[in-house]
Amino acid sequence: MEKYTYHDVNRRGTIKRIEYLTTNQEGESREKYANLYLPYGYDEMDWSKKYNILYVMHGGGGNPDAWLDCCKIKNMLDYVIDSKKIDPLIVVFPSFYKEKTGRTGEPVREVERGHVQFFQTELLEDLLPAVEGACNTYADDITKEAFRASRMHRGFCGFSMGAATTWYAFTRNMDYFAYYVPLSGDCWEVEGQGGLTKPEETADLLHEHADRSGYGTDEYFIYTATGTKDIAYEALNNQVNAMRRYPDTFVEDEDLHKGNFHYLLAEDEVHAYEAVYHYLYHFLPYLFER
Repeated sequence: MEKYTYHDVNRRGTIKRIEYLTTNQEGESREKYANLYLPYGYDEMDWSKKYNILYVMHGGGGNPDAWLDCCKIKNMLDYVIDSKKIDPLIVVFPSFYKEKTGRTGEPVREVERGHVQFFQTELLEDLLPAVEGACNTYADDITKEAFRASRMHRGFCGFSMGAATTWYAFTRNMDYFAYYVPLSGDCWEVEGQGGLTKPEETADLLHEHADRSGYGTDEYFIYTATGTKDIAYEALNNQVNAMRRYPDTFVEDEDLHKGNFHYLLAEDEVHAYEAVYHYLYHFLPYLFER
């Protein structure tokens, strides 16, 4: 894996905040925000130009600012677009927490799991309409039908609990996303840390969901990664090995232009934004190319 190094880029994108309304688990209205990365040259009035869009979720205890504060992802996005390694895209940094303050204190596994599960409803019903109603994406309008029709131009990525959120997007919102980039985190659909405790059942569920979806292996793509010294290594590695029992569903190939399932294991990398943004740098050129 080639690591990203800082580059001085003159043509830089901008960060914009968007606010929207949602509800918490108790049914109470809450105002939230997400950060948008808009590429250099983006013109909100030019509706003829369409952009792919990637939603990038923070880890446990984070907020919409976490990725931008904790690593050089903004500079990396500027560089890969300016150097034409990827086409210009919109990147959204939301939060799965319902309150602006996020989590306080130590994590409670089932509480965190509840947040990322409940976020899947907010994602489709509140966040996508707010963002894509304001941005020039491939969605013609903000209906579920339009989001479904444009799913090949939409991806979800996340670190740690954001990776768990990404796996939930695969199982619960597959009609609206085609690209999934769970970084240093396993699927919690069967149970919390299910990749560690129930890897085969987790792989079975992922396979069954993909099989029932009706989508072919050229219509959904998973790019996952972790480090050998990452606390998430054992859980994700166990899950990946279990998923390999379904080679017709998760088609693994060393060539990232081929197949739909790719696993990067980085030597000596740990559980940190400063590690995982390199994984995203590695995968970005292969997103939205098919």
